[in-house]
Amino acid sequence: MIDPRRLRILRAVADHRTVTAAAAALYLTPSAVSQQLAALEQETGHALLTRSGRGVRLTAAGEILLGHANEVLAQLERAEAELAAYAGGVAGEVTVAAFATGIAEVLAPAIARLALDHPGIRLRVRDAEGDQSLPMLLDGEADVVLAVEYRGWPGADDPRLSVLPLYAEPFDAVLPPAHPLAGLPGVALADLADSDWVGQYPANPCHDVTLFACESAGFQPRFVHSSDDFRAVVALVGAGAGVALIPRSALRGMDLKEVQIRPVTGPSATRRVFAATRRGAESHPLIAPVLSSLAREAGRLPTH
Repeated sequence: MIDPRRLRILRAVADHRTVTAAAAALYLTPSAVSQQLAALEQETGHALLTRSGRGVRLTAAGEILLGHANEVLAQLERAEAELAAYAGGVAGEVTVAAFATGIAEVLAPAIARLALDHPGIRLRVRDAEGDQSLPMLLDGEADVVLAVEYRGWPGADDPRLSVLPLYAEPFDAVLPPAHPLAGLPGVALADLADSDWVGQYPANPCHDVTLFACESAGFQPRFVHSSDDFRAVVALVGAGAGVALIPRSALRGMDLKEVQIRPVTGPSATRRVFAATRRGAESHPLIAPVLSSLAREAGRLPTH
């Protein structure tokens, strides 16, 4: 009989690619992880891992078992959800990891509504970008994430995740007042190819969105300045340091007197925001109301 706890360890090693990193994510020692994996190999009668450089990768047998592990772990999440629903009263804590604008625009209003509709649910919020929050979710450090699609994200069909699309919003061009294109009603990205750029750091999903949009327009943006704070980006653009693309919702409520905001004509950058939980947990009586509240608040966002 295969121990499902060892399947969770196998998935963590597959996600993190090293025994040490998987152990840290699971709050175990590397030796404990190695012992559990050895026991799993003995249970299955197959070698499940092989060394790859400084890390490890799954063997063909390991990949087969991982597919079943994802199904088993999702079913265990469903079992917990049904037992929690059977137990009755909806009360407990849900940890939500979300990016800063998502917190302000969607999560904070959802918390206010949940306090009225489901007073027994307490939310604990952690500020994290998508490339940080999804590993937190899969490692059990968060129950729900609010994140932005980015290049290399696992995807909505990932067997470990239950993904709920929330909204999509365009990026607007932010230009210095003296920029030659500042007087136009709209700006094509290709016309900004020769400009200096102010952007987010490469680990930020918005950097990926901007880079992909510019590449689609036929050029690589020349990033001269970097900040993950949109207010800092606007300040740098206002000082004439370069141009930028910023999600429309991030510009709301910001002092924009020193810059010109123009919509992007033709193909543009779009930020696609989603909520996710571990597959099988979406029906949990604590998590389902949180997802519903996030969807409701996202539906109230301005579309322009």
